[in-house]
Amino acid sequence: MPGQENKLSVRRCLTFATGLVECLCFAGAVFGWASLVFVLKEDGYYSSLCVNATGLNGTQTLDCSAQDERFSLIFTIASFLNNFLTLPNGFLFDRFGTTVTRLYGIFFYTMGTLMVAFSSPALAYLLFPALSFVAIGGILFLMTNMQIGNLFGSRRSTIITLYNGAFDSSSALFLVIKLLHESGVSLRAAFLFLSSCSVIHILRTFFLLPRNFIPYPLPDRYTYGVSCGKSEEASPELAANGQPHSGGEETPLTKNAPVKQERTFRECLLSRFFIFHLLWLSVMQLRHYLFIGTLNPMLQRLTEGEPSLVSQYTNAFAITQLCGVLCAPWNGLIMDRHKRKPRAAGETEQEVDLRASVLSLFLTALQCVLFSVCASTPYLPLQYLTFVLQVLNRSFLYGGNAAFISVAFPSCHFGKLYGLVMALSAVFSLLQYPCFALVKGALGGDPLYVNVGLTLLSLLAFIHPFFVYLHCRKAASERARS
Repeated sequence: MPGQENKLSVRRCLTFATGLVECLCFAGAVFGWASLVFVLKEDGYYSSLCVNATGLNGTQTLDCSAQDERFSLIFTIASFLNNFLTLPNGFLFDRFGTTVTRLYGIFFYTMGTLMVAFSSPALAYLLFPALSFVAIGGILFLMTNMQIGNLFGSRRSTIITLYNGAFDSSSALFLVIKLLHESGVSLRAAFLFLSSCSVIHILRTFFLLPRNFIPYPLPDRYTYGVSCGKSEEASPELAANGQPHSGGEETPLTKNAPVKQERTFRECLLSRFFIFHLLWLSVMQLRHYLFIGTLNPMLQRLTEGEPSLVSQYTNAFAITQLCGVLCAPWNGLIMDRHKRKPRAAGETEQEVDLRASVLSLFLTALQCVLFSVCASTPYLPLQYLTFVLQVLNRSFLYGGNAAFISVAFPSCHFGKLYGLVMALSAVFSLLQYPCFALVKGALGGDPLYVNVGLTLLSLLAFIHPFFVYLHCRKAASERARS
């Protein structure tokens, strides 16, 4: 029926648009920490940690290194939980579906924003759970929205990468709060408004998203949302990637399909693909997290503490984060560029996907090295280029992470492997705090040696695309001989 089809089309477009707004305006706000730190310092949070010190020429200066270290610790914990809890959150999503997972995420996000709203310099310790709760809620928003790509078939990868880019760009939310604060809007008023937006998240959960999952491929006349009457949603046993889960009482939609012998989860976990991919993600993510967590003290050092310059560069960094939503789909286009070309005789779709991923993996590693070199150079105007490279590389990093796991491993293990690689990389990212403590302590505030070390560490990311390239060449040689 044309009328019904038009209604479904409008609903799907509305679901896509509101999901994009949700990811763009809320999900990744925690990564705009540098802008929020500027506001928190202005309001006197942890100002008691600043002490008078004597400079080289005998002048009295204010040493706030302990304050910077405390703010860095808050971000370290929040960024760790943002990734580490992806694993249990993935199991929660698989077990209970979209509605329960989103209500759980909305609860954490609302609690986090309320804690910031009612914090004060005297209650600064509330920032520790607050930022962590915002991070947990935000990643759940992204996780439940990525399945929307399943509604659009051939554009699925583009939409998933677009949502990941919007997640990156949402770090600019704290820039908006910083600008409002400079215009006279209090931190409490801004975060109370964010808390009130939870009503919109709840309405969207019930009216524009399924109770369970959006299957892939999509069944004919698939409907969802409470206003649809009797819905044609997939059963709870069907994951967002379209693969049935075992142990359910309902019959999967693919019950008559031939069963293909897939690798076990253990085999995937112990494979070189997984190990090198984990290394690829971990070293680059550590570089990004340390840069974001130490941006404010870095700018303080390069500007010699000039508040107007620190504010100017902080705003520039936050504005460049808005470009993440524009950069992320480029990686999707690189990954999907083969889909319109005919495959070679005997070549499987997975081989073609892996071959296409080599360029994406290599470019991401190259971007990270260039970004790290610029970040290591103590020249203030160069940091504009650093900001551009950082947002470009971060957009490629997370979109490429999900894309590679989806093509290299059986889709029935996607959720577990994605959650596990994020969790393990989060454990590795905890190294950012000892790195920061090393800079503030033994290195006397000069991060040059740590930056050089991280740049050399980033070179390890090239192992992954090189190994995938060798694998593809070996497969092509074996296919030619047969």
